[in-house]
Amino acid sequence: MPREIITLQVGQCGNQIGMEFWKQLCLEHGISKAGILEDFATQGGDRKDVFFYQADDEHYIPRALLLDLEPRVINSIQNSEYRNLYNHENVFVADHGGGAGNNWASGYHQGEQVEEDIMDMIDREADGSDSLEGFVLCHSIAGGTGSGMGSYLLEALNDRYSKKLVQTYSVFPNQMETSDVVVQPYNSLLTLKRLTLNADCVVVLDNTALNRIAVDRLHIPNPTFAQTNSLVSTVMSASTTTLRYPGYMNNDLVGLVASLIPTPRCHFLMTGYTPLTVERQANAIRKTTVLDVMRRLLQAKNIMVSSYARTKDASQAKYISILNIIQGEVDPTQVHKSLQRIRERKLANFIEWGPASIQVALSRKSPYVQTAHRVSGLMLASHTSIRHLFSKCISQYEKLRKKQAFLDNYRKFPMFADNDFGEWRIDLRPSLEKATPQAPWTQEFHFCRTSSQKVSARLAGRKVSVHNIEGATV
Repeated sequence: MPREIITLQVGQCGNQIGMEFWKQLCLEHGISKAGILEDFATQGGDRKDVFFYQADDEHYIPRALLLDLEPRVINSIQNSEYRNLYNHENVFVADHGGGAGNNWASGYHQGEQVEEDIMDMIDREADGSDSLEGFVLCHSIAGGTGSGMGSYLLEALNDRYSKKLVQTYSVFPNQMETSDVVVQPYNSLLTLKRLTLNADCVVVLDNTALNRIAVDRLHIPNPTFAQTNSLVSTVMSASTTTLRYPGYMNNDLVGLVASLIPTPRCHFLMTGYTPLTVERQANAIRKTTVLDVMRRLLQAKNIMVSSYARTKDASQAKYISILNIIQGEVDPTQVHKSLQRIRERKLANFIEWGPASIQVALSRKSPYVQTAHRVSGLMLASHTSIRHLFSKCISQYEKLRKKQAFLDNYRKFPMFADNDFGEWRIDLRPSLEKATPQAPWTQEFHFCRTSSQKVSARLAGRKVSVHNIEGATV
């Protein structure tokens, strides 16, 4: 029985990366742009029902909700070649269509006002699932709708579906360029609070790193949003491969989370993917092996979080957990030999208070998508250096807050009407200064003294298989 997952695409960024994600899934499962199974898609063994369901006319419909407060992006989707793919009852655009004005408080307030309409859509999708496992939220933390309304939906899901897993793909703003959104630091910090308290797993996608990878690795001088969104969709599809092409282990979302998150607050994950190619490079790709893929996944230049590459003292940055999803026809003995080589070369530096293990999940590649490489890999990892990304968010926030800049934009809304901004100030600085690789709270935010034990309770007693670099058998 499939463990269904409902995807929520919120805001401009969320809907754009969600669109690319569904394009990729349609290609991998042999589904046409109209949702019809192609004639050549005769091979079984995949679980399309995790992310799709079949309508009465047998065409496949994504288990997705397209949500926005302004119509531009959703209109472009509805006018695209994939306009017949989605369930039009699962599309929500605010009646006024004015958006959130890049204001977290506006997005949150409007989310509260339209909660009933959106939750009815979510309930309808949940009721149509045989065994709902959880939700995936695609959004940006810097704007107004993805951050504000996305934050409200996180709280609503945590309240109504407290036993279901909530994973997010959260796009962080580019720290190297001047943003058009002057209140971006406020929006980011307010969203980080909700991600910490209400999400079970957050996959961090840093626009700074995505642009760096596009320029340095793909040799694209001026990457567009469409090109960086393509990188995000590659990560999203690869991270769900074991769910859609199930194997012996990691074949559901809970299994992935259990293998990566040792404590409830250490749920912010970094990603890496290799090999990355563009059309003109397809014919000149190098030979790929399991060892080559796993070695490259540990290199800073392939990590999609910029702080990792610029950590001043890299020797102090350590892994908490690693899961490598290897796609292709791979002999398990190659995996074991590769893990032994990584151990001998000491390529992965782990924290002292946890197991020094690289977990490996092997997955089939889609038979309907031809790639130039034989083996590809995705790394999902919890790493102490991610705290540097949060430090940047704090630093930018403090610069604005000291000047009391743009606070009137937030005081217009009920939750900030009393001029009490203490509740949304995130006191991260003390925890970051005291954090060490030996302590399991490197990523912990001091928002409150207690945290939800939802994940721990759900994962309690679950046996998770690992391939340990100290000498595990595969």
